[in-house]
Amino acid sequence: MPDWDMTADVVIAGSGGAALTAALAARHHGLDVLVAEKTDLIGGSTAMSGGGVWIPDSPPMRAAGSPDSEKDALAYFQAVVGDAGAEGPATSAERRQAFIRTGPRVIAFLTSQGIPFRYAEGYSDYYCDRPGGKDRGRTLEAHPFDTNRLGPWKGKLRPGSSAGLGLIGYGTELTRMSYYNRSLIDLLTGVKVLARTYGGKLRGQALTSNGGALAGRLLEQALARGVQVWTQAPVTDLIMTGDRVTGAIVSRSTAGKDGKELRVRARRAVLLAAGGFARSEELRQTHGGDQATTAAWTFASPGDTGEVMELAIKLGAATDLLDEAIWGPGPRMPDGSPPKPYGGKRLNAFSRARWRPGTIIVDAAGSRFVNEAVSYMEVGKTMFAHDQVSPSVPAWLIFDDSYRRRSLFGIVPGDLPRKWIDDGFILKADSLAELAAQAGISPEGLEATVRRFNSHARAGKDPDFGRGDRAYDWFMGDPRLGALAPLDTGPYYASAQYPGDFGTCGGLLTDERARVLTEAGEPIGGLYAAGNASATVMGRHYLGAGASISPALVFGYIAATGIAGASSDQ
Repeated sequence: MPDWDMTADVVIAGSGGAALTAALAARHHGLDVLVAEKTDLIGGSTAMSGGGVWIPDSPPMRAAGSPDSEKDALAYFQAVVGDAGAEGPATSAERRQAFIRTGPRVIAFLTSQGIPFRYAEGYSDYYCDRPGGKDRGRTLEAHPFDTNRLGPWKGKLRPGSSAGLGLIGYGTELTRMSYYNRSLIDLLTGVKVLARTYGGKLRGQALTSNGGALAGRLLEQALARGVQVWTQAPVTDLIMTGDRVTGAIVSRSTAGKDGKELRVRARRAVLLAAGGFARSEELRQTHGGDQATTAAWTFASPGDTGEVMELAIKLGAATDLLDEAIWGPGPRMPDGSPPKPYGGKRLNAFSRARWRPGTIIVDAAGSRFVNEAVSYMEVGKTMFAHDQVSPSVPAWLIFDDSYRRRSLFGIVPGDLPRKWIDDGFILKADSLAELAAQAGISPEGLEATVRRFNSHARAGKDPDFGRGDRAYDWFMGDPRLGALAPLDTGPYYASAQYPGDFGTCGGLLTDERARVLTEAGEPIGGLYAAGNASATVMGRHYLGAGASISPALVFGYIAATGIAGASSDQ
C-alpha cells in the first residue's frame, strides 16, 4: 500500500461547474471532499461563460407555464444530434436519458442548496424549428451574486463575462438592452440593469452575473458545507491499486513556495472535472483534424490544457469527439491576431453583429454560405466545412452605414470608434468593390451577393439560407426589423471573422453514470469524469444556450451520487 499524506472520500480535479456541483452533492451525502484546482482562481470556464444552463422540463420552466417533457427532449436530441451514438458513443441513448431525466433534479437540488435559477423566457432553443424544439427555450440563468459573500475567497473567483461589460444583468437582459433605442421594453430593461449595477455599488456590493454568478454561488455553498478547496494544486498523477484508482498525486503550492507533491487517498473515487484542452496547442494540432485551430483563438479558461485527460488515457481510458469544439466565431484583425484592447463593452456588442439585420457573412469569393443568425457553433462548423470549397477562414462580416447608424457599439447609437478603422480592425470604403479589394475578396462576387441579398431582404424572406424563419433568429436579431435588412447605404464596412471557441467538446468517454470507460467499454474502477474533461452528450451540436454547462452540472451530480452509493433520483 502507498504511504498517504492525507485522505478524502472524493478527490475532484478542477473547480468549474461540474466539480463544484459534484462537491455539493457528495457533501450532501456525508462524504469528505477535496477540490484541487490547478490555477490560482476558482470557477474554470463556467465562471467565464454566459452562465446559461440548458435543462429540459426544469422546475423554473414548469413554474413559468412553459410545457416540456422527456418525450419532447428526446425528440429534439433525435432531430438535431441524430440517432443515438451516431456522433460517437458519448451520445448514447443511455447518456441522453440520464441527462434529460436527471437535469430537473439537479436544478431542484441546487435550489435547495441556496442556488436559485431564473427561466430565460424567450431564449429559444437553437434549432427551435426542429421536432421537440421550444420557441420559449429551455435555458436557465443564475441570479446575480455579491462576491463580498465569499469573504477571503472573493479574490479567488475567476472574473466572468460580465466583468468586461461593467453591467450586472442576466444574459437575456443584456441582449435586450443592446436595443435600448428601439423599444420601450428594451429601454426599461436597460434602466433596470443600470439600476441594479449602480444600486449594488451604492450598497457596497461587488455584484457579478452570468457564469461568474453561477460559479460564485457554487463556491459559496461548497465552502459553507465544509468542502476543502485548494488552488494552485494540479493533479499530476493518478494512483492505481490493482485495477482501481485509489488516489491522486497533487502538487500543492502554498505561501509562494513551489508545489509539494502530496499523495492523496480517495476512499471512494477520483472525479476528473478539470476542463478540456482548448489551451493546448499541441493537443489541438494532434486531435483537431480538419477543424484544427490555434489555441490563441480560444476563449476557454487558462487552465484548459488537458493534462488530467492525458493521465486517464495512460490508464487505458477511451476518448470521443476530440476533433470538436464549441465554436464561437468572432472579430479579429485581418491577419488573425487579436484586436487591441479597445474595451470589453464595445467588442462584446460588435461580436453580436452577425445576428443583426443589415449584415451578411461572405467567403473569399464574396458569397454567403450560412444563415448568419444560427448558433455560434453551427456558424463555426460551417466555416470549416465550406473552407474546403472556398476560403472562409477568415470569413468577412459586411455591413453598411445604415447598420452603423442604428447600432450600439458603445453607449451612443452609431458610435463606431474611429480608432478601429485607423488600426485596420474594421475596413471601410465608399463602394462594395473598394471594400472587397481591401479585404482580398472578389469585388464582382460581393456586389452580386449584396444585390441578391438586398432583393430578398426587402421582400422579408431569405430563400437561400432561411435567415429569419425561426424564433431564435428573431430573438437574437432586431425587435423591430427581425433578422433581415438590405445593405444599400455607403460607406460600407468589413470585419474579419475567425473560428474561435469556448472550449473543446471531446474528452474521456464516460457512461450514463459518469464512469470513465476503457476502449473495451469497461469502467475503470474509482475513476469518474464530467464537464469538458469528458466527451459531451450533445455530440457535434449545441442544442441551446448553456448546452455545455448543463451536462457538466448533471453528470457531476450523477458522479457524486453514484460515488456515494445513492441514486441520482435523490
